Amino acid sequence: MDRTEKRAFVEFLADVFGSTSMVVVTQNKGLTVADVTELRRRIRAAGATYKVAKNRLASRALDGTQFDGIAPLLKGPTALAWSEDPASVAKVIVEFAKTNDKLVVLGGALGSQTLGVDGVKALAELPSLDELRAKLVGMINTPATRIAGVVQAPAGQLARVFGAYAKAGEAEAA
Repeated sequence: MDRTEKRAFVEFLADVFGSTSMVVVTQNKGLTVADVTELRRRIRAAGATYKVAKNRLASRALDGTQFDGIAPLLKGPTALAWSEDPASVAKVIVEFAKTNDKLVVLGGALGSQTLGVDGVKALAELPSLDELRAKLVGMINTPATRIAGVVQAPAGQLARVFGAYAKAGEAEAA
């Protein structure tokens, strides 16, 4: 990389750190090209991004951002993963690390809160934003359905009563 490429990369990472909510730092010693390709495919499917970065450039990009607490994790062959949905990126990284021991989760940051390995794993166990939204809509929708059922019940009971009187009236007339 020449100087202009390095400067552009630092600016790119600084923009990412300024606009994202979650960053996970991993160590990827010995991952094959096929492994990295599979990891990137999974991460992309989750709406996240995975990038191998030079530690010095990543440290420069971290300066002055809310994620500057992860700078000590940038030692050795590291890669960064980030996403707007914190649970999704953590979930993909932790699941991949379970099946491939060459990917090690070093930690991460959720906003200005620095997370250790256990914090990232705990975050991976949470439902994703889409799942939470679906649950919220379901909770909001359920009372409305129940209210509609309660409102319709008296009308149904009245109809059955009128129907019973009608049948009784027909039986008396016959």
